[in-house]
Amino acid sequence: MDFDRQRIEQDLRGQLAGEILCDPLTLTLYAGDASIYQRTPLGVVRPRNTQDVSTTLRYATEHGIPVHARGAGSGLAGGVVGEGLVVDFSRFMRRIVAINDDTVRVQAGVVHAELNRTLAAHGRVFGPDPATTEVTTMGGVLSVDASGSHWPWCGSARDHVREMKIVLADGEVLELGGPAAAEPRPPRLAELELSVQELGQLHRTVIETHQPQSLVNASGYAMQYALAEPVDLMRLLVGSEGTLALIAEAELHTLPLPNSVGRVMLMFDSLDKAVRCVREITPLRPSACDLMDRRHLTIARESDVRYDLIIPAAAEAVLLLEFFGDSPEETQTQVERVIALTQNELGLAAGYYAAQEEEDELLLGQLSRRFTQTLHGLKGRRRAAPCVEDIAVPTEAMPVFVRHLQDVLKRQQVTASLFAHAAHGQLHIRPLLDLRSKEDVRRVELLASELYEKVWLLGGTVAGEHGDGLSRTPFLRRQHGPLINVFRELKRAFDPKGILNPGKITPTPGERMTQHLRPSALAKTDPDGPPIVELSLNWTHEEVNAAAWACNGCASCRTQAPGVRMCPIFRFAPREESSPRAKANLVRGVLTGQLPADSLTLDSAREVADLCVHCHQCRLECPANVDIPRLMVEAKAAHLKQNGLGPRDWSFTRMDLISQIGSRFPSVANFILESPRARWVLGRTLGVAPGRRLPRFSTRPFLRGAGRRSQKPVPGPVEKVAYFVDTFANYYDPQLAECFVAVLRHNGVGVIVPGDQEQSGMAMFSQGAVDAARRVARRNVEVLSELARQGYAIVATEPSAVLALTHEYLQLLADDEDAQLVAESTQESCDYLWKLHQRGGLKLDLQPVDRRVAYHVPCHVRALGVGSPAGNLLNLVPQLRVKQLEKGCSGMAGMFGLRKENYRRSLRAGLPLLTELRTGDYDLSVSECSTCAIQMRQASPKPTLHPIKVLAASYGLAPGLDAGLSGARMTGEPQ
Repeated sequence: MDFDRQRIEQDLRGQLAGEILCDPLTLTLYAGDASIYQRTPLGVVRPRNTQDVSTTLRYATEHGIPVHARGAGSGLAGGVVGEGLVVDFSRFMRRIVAINDDTVRVQAGVVHAELNRTLAAHGRVFGPDPATTEVTTMGGVLSVDASGSHWPWCGSARDHVREMKIVLADGEVLELGGPAAAEPRPPRLAELELSVQELGQLHRTVIETHQPQSLVNASGYAMQYALAEPVDLMRLLVGSEGTLALIAEAELHTLPLPNSVGRVMLMFDSLDKAVRCVREITPLRPSACDLMDRRHLTIARESDVRYDLIIPAAAEAVLLLEFFGDSPEETQTQVERVIALTQNELGLAAGYYAAQEEEDELLLGQLSRRFTQTLHGLKGRRRAAPCVEDIAVPTEAMPVFVRHLQDVLKRQQVTASLFAHAAHGQLHIRPLLDLRSKEDVRRVELLASELYEKVWLLGGTVAGEHGDGLSRTPFLRRQHGPLINVFRELKRAFDPKGILNPGKITPTPGERMTQHLRPSALAKTDPDGPPIVELSLNWTHEEVNAAAWACNGCASCRTQAPGVRMCPIFRFAPREESSPRAKANLVRGVLTGQLPADSLTLDSAREVADLCVHCHQCRLECPANVDIPRLMVEAKAAHLKQNGLGPRDWSFTRMDLISQIGSRFPSVANFILESPRARWVLGRTLGVAPGRRLPRFSTRPFLRGAGRRSQKPVPGPVEKVAYFVDTFANYYDPQLAECFVAVLRHNGVGVIVPGDQEQSGMAMFSQGAVDAARRVARRNVEVLSELARQGYAIVATEPSAVLALTHEYLQLLADDEDAQLVAESTQESCDYLWKLHQRGGLKLDLQPVDRRVAYHVPCHVRALGVGSPAGNLLNLVPQLRVKQLEKGCSGMAGMFGLRKENYRRSLRAGLPLLTELRTGDYDLSVSECSTCAIQMRQASPKPTLHPIKVLAASYGLAPGLDAGLSGARMTGEPQ
């Protein structure tokens, strides 16, 4: 930490209730956002309240330090990127202060989608809906005057602001609107109103004659509100991108949720017809009208088979329309009217798909929201670059501009995707470029110049809803002409020292849009020198670079939406370093030289890496498919090579050895586990949470006893299974292993249990103990590959073991054909049985089990990509009523929840699921994952069983399990 940063941190730490962070690692995590830009800040402030914001700005003004307000960092124009103090509202200022009849008061860090989920319970909604609703904060919504697809229905954010609490550059806090509008005015407020009024009067002609003709405009300052009587400072500040004042709180107008929604997708055989059709549709007053081109449709079909069924391959473009009404009959009439007009009367639409059921409505509604996400998933060096993505033109000029766009792209030999909020003329254009290439970097400016010239000629704007940021500010002299000088005067009135988000809206001489681009990751500082990072896994430096570069910072991984898993750690601790994006930024920071080469060996980097619990949900749900778990294993391995494993970390990587020792003396071990003093000692020595209810040791491990009867090869051409027994089933729940073997044999499947198998090594791998995991992998592959050659399916009852064999071993063993063979031959137990049923090989002599069951799908089952085979199997059992819970992660996250320091955090992470188990009307819960089951038993007095046990009980193959289904403690149940 250099002197300036150290001084800032020391000065502010004692003055803030929140946090001030100036270490190099944190600064790297905040250097970029979802744009193509990157600049390292001086420090990061995470205010807890408005007073913290005021203190920070007062200090910054006194010392001449720039300040940049930040929410989720999901902006596409680089609006929050800068070299001063970043004020992150998303960490603590996330409170919905009050909900009234038709208004809501929020702090700046409230997430847009979370607000609307809360308002929905009151039958209300905040209308403007940016595509990044699941992550963007309300401060960000207001700072760029966001709108979205439903602008024709509700307008933009500016139209819904009733009151605001702002903090000026000198730290003074002002209330705008509401009671603040009454006399007497605070002196500073009166001074600002007078200054703005004088500006408006002096430059009225310039202001009136230099407004774009497009329906939306988020570029520059909304100086038309300086002409109002009285001056409307609140509306003027909306869209100012934190350059005039920082918004701490706002009271917003809400709308009633529509009673009925009608959706229809019109299909066209040319983009030109779709664009021309927009003018004809607009008089029908759709609530939303989104245009998607062929490229978007192709990606949508490839990513979801349901779109493949409803969108023909010949479609060159579609218009997705929504109509709001008081009744289904009204919206149905509107849909039929638009179909008749566009297809029958005008002959423009080649076909249509109208939503009939709720599922159809959701499917069509998701299509437009998934636009950006689907583009992020494109493979190759060229990626969808947000550089000219926010153009708006008058709707009548759209056909002319789209033809010009196609000509420019053809001339520049650039491929692009087009998405438009067509009813209000806003076009999101994403050219596919490789910004690591100097040639493509030059193309960025050429594209912008050619497209923007046409925009201005047509009376449009370069920023329709995303703001100017670093991307468009260099073009604002041409956009606004002499009005740019009025902007400068306004900026001086609010921010005399120019500390608030400098370089945005008011251009800096010499600035270009291709400055401050995010640097490329380089494999080596010297082509002939040693690599920056010594790799431990089976991939090249180029592949590591590509993985780190693939993260575009879109912030999708910050979502807390109930319908996705994403990162369970970020959900309960929504701070930047908890997000998967931060992990990619950490690695990229090292690869690009932004961080010292030895940074991964530092404890601070390990703390960030440990926030990845290897659940693989980010890998599954990241729009760009970035393999964050793999990057973090590499980071943990680098730290371990330098520092070694501490006693606590060692114990969590060698649970098999500890279990083996405990199983030698099960009575003694179980007695110790029941002792509060012993639990305290375990917490102090091994780091095991004293409050965690641990499973009991079995009196005889499965592999030591019953397993030895199942080691002879199975003769004949029958279904054959080699059972890979995990640590939990072997030492704590051999009843599960016995049940699985019994179920297989009942169904005519031959079973062997290799006696020389070892643990899977997943705990070692996830903690970065790569060398130890590799030794385990080699021994297991040697044993299992021979069985695979003999036609055995390798099956395990523990999902993490299956993931280790199918995914992690391939990263440990380079170009190993045996490892590949084992991966291809391995299945999870329920998946194997369900596929056996699909082949007609599963017996259905199942007896009724009259129970209500809550089924939790573990993260590692989802990571296997096999769907929900356990749920399918359970539905075969007569009278068994199964409800699959969609409540996210259990919070246990493997070894994470066993650690003393993580115990409470683990329970918080799994709170939605655990609450459902406690309060739901279930007789028992079911999950394939042993650690999830430990957590679920912790939260509920009802039993938690593996699905195989329930199936065995239904077959009548597990004497005593009926008692377990009724609530008795089973083998493997915790204390």
